[in-house]
Amino acid sequence: MPDTPTNTRTTPAGHALQFARGFAMGAADIVPGVSGGTVALVLGIYDRLIRNIRTGAHALKELLTGDLAGFGKTLRKIEWVWLITLLAGILVAVAALSSLIETLLNDHPQTMAGLFFGLVVGTIWIAYRLLDRVDAVTIGIIAVTAVALFLLLGLREDTEVAEGTLEVVTQPLWIFFLAGAIAICAMILPGISGSFILVMLGMYSEVLGAVNDRDILTLLVFVLGCVTGLAFFSTLLNWLLENYRNWVIAAMIGLMIGSMRVLWPWPGGTFTTSLGAPADPIVLPIVLAVAGAVVVIVVERVSSRVGEPHSA
Repeated sequence: MPDTPTNTRTTPAGHALQFARGFAMGAADIVPGVSGGTVALVLGIYDRLIRNIRTGAHALKELLTGDLAGFGKTLRKIEWVWLITLLAGILVAVAALSSLIETLLNDHPQTMAGLFFGLVVGTIWIAYRLLDRVDAVTIGIIAVTAVALFLLLGLREDTEVAEGTLEVVTQPLWIFFLAGAIAICAMILPGISGSFILVMLGMYSEVLGAVNDRDILTLLVFVLGCVTGLAFFSTLLNWLLENYRNWVIAAMIGLMIGSMRVLWPWPGGTFTTSLGAPADPIVLPIVLAVAGAVVVIVVERVSSRVGEPHSA
């Protein structure tokens, strides 16, 4: 995929559309089992997002090695307006919707899980249509990835930190570095949220403890881990998309299928990875699941018509 120029003019309507895309990504990141990467894939901006992140990682490498001329040149290749508008949408969504979605998940866990289940089903269908070919290798990658994540998620029954857990820093700095590097990778992959990864690693309350205590050094190490993980992973992912795109899409489909363990509505919605037979409520979660799948497919069709001028 060629580098994207930064001097592309974007209309106010284009900025508004990009903000809306970021808003949708931010809303998805709040939900366990759903990631902003899932939304980016639906909206047709996934390749473009990874390409820009990879370009930023390359610029950081040039800065660290003292290549200031190359650093400046690479920075100009990043679509800053596009990225900043997307980031603004993500941040606004997190700030505005966190409380609302948390309330809905607490009050109507099965119903909301049904909706999110349908959204992911629709995304899987869209991703399947992106495959250039469906052969034995492709099916194998989907199956292995799905089963691996399904079993991995089953290692922990709850998706949130237990009530009453102390939010304190007890781990050494290098653990925060690794946690940041791993969690940020999950955030840009469809299928699982970075916050859930922190829960599984036992680091969610630790990070909150660092925030509450204003432990600047620990937070800086965590952020450094995020930046390092994002730099390495985005470069690898961009290379894989360029050279093994079909296999990457197949792996993403597998991740989304495996993540549906968290989104199965019964018995407790997204708060548990336990699986149970459908029980009251049944009708509304199923109706919302169907509606969610339809909405995702319609949004993808509309987004494809709007088009991404440099997404190829």
